[in-house]
Amino acid sequence: MNTSLKILLLTPSLEVGGAERQLVSLAGCLQERGHDVHVALFRKRGALLASLPETVKTHDLKKKGRSDFLGFMMRLRHLVQNVRPDVIYSFLGVPNLATVLLKVLGVRVSIVWSVRASDVDLSQYGWLSRACCSLEARLSRFADHIVVNSNAGRRHSIGQGFSDKAMSVVFNGIDTDRFRPNRASGSWLREQWCSGQGGVLVGIVARLDPMKDHQTFLRAAKLALHQNPDLRFVCIGDGPLGDQLKELGDQLGLSGNIIWAGAHSDMPAVYNALDILCLSSITEGFPNVLGEAMSCGVPCVTTDVGDAAHEVGDTGLVVPKSDSEAMAKAMLKMAKLVRSGNSSDTRMRIEKHFSLERMVVDTERILREVR
Repeated sequence: MNTSLKILLLTPSLEVGGAERQLVSLAGCLQERGHDVHVALFRKRGALLASLPETVKTHDLKKKGRSDFLGFMMRLRHLVQNVRPDVIYSFLGVPNLATVLLKVLGVRVSIVWSVRASDVDLSQYGWLSRACCSLEARLSRFADHIVVNSNAGRRHSIGQGFSDKAMSVVFNGIDTDRFRPNRASGSWLREQWCSGQGGVLVGIVARLDPMKDHQTFLRAAKLALHQNPDLRFVCIGDGPLGDQLKELGDQLGLSGNIIWAGAHSDMPAVYNALDILCLSSITEGFPNVLGEAMSCGVPCVTTDVGDAAHEVGDTGLVVPKSDSEAMAKAMLKMAKLVRSGNSSDTRMRIEKHFSLERMVVDTERILREVR
């Protein structure tokens, strides 16, 4: 069946984030496959706007804040009635709830939810976020289909009370054309971060946020350095814990061995500058950074969160979360493998199991089924 669909993708913004990157990739690929794709944003902003193909139509719902809820819903209803999509595919909790409210307002349209959480510690968030999560679970039965991006996410969602009558796991897709081995592209960053001293460069790519648990990464770095002083460390990303984490790094005596690189836009160059990528998160669904690094040929050390262990398979090393000693041992073991040239073919695993093409085909099938 080659009938094209009119698809409306709904999300708060296109600020840099895992869900947003997947939406942008999906929009472009669905458009290339002959579908009429629209993207509706609560607020039309974010660095990833520039990555959307010009042929994908964008709509600004101009949401002003919590007090603008009724006006926002009326604007969304008006947009849907004008565009008349075959299906709305919403990303993240509040957009999911908004699609159900459209049905309450009398709009007849098929809706698919994207649920991306896995074992989230809601105590880290405010009462409104907790209330939205509870409401999302209660109203999930009104979605025509629910897509989760990990097996762990599926288990978590069902445990939280989500309906599983029409729920599928569709793993995130990694763009293997964009993320590919090219050490030359990262050489300038590597030179900058290692100051020409060589050694094994271990990086973490994550927002400086409590869920990413940089503290465990930093403590593991200190332990690993005692046994291998040739290790170098770099933290790529920014966020609210920046000052606090830099202070901890200084207290641990890492100031001469760690670089705080901030956010970077050229992520293929970042991964190609690294020898090892670490993920120290205490909660994830399907970590894009692991797949992107692996697609660039970089082996990974990760905590056992979400579907991270399934993602890396036998190409990486998996340790318990919040265990700095286990992470340090894994860093040291992986550094030896890298030095000896015995690291596994990480890219082949991504190409076989987690390609962008596979994600798009699986998603397209679901959108066709619910129209």
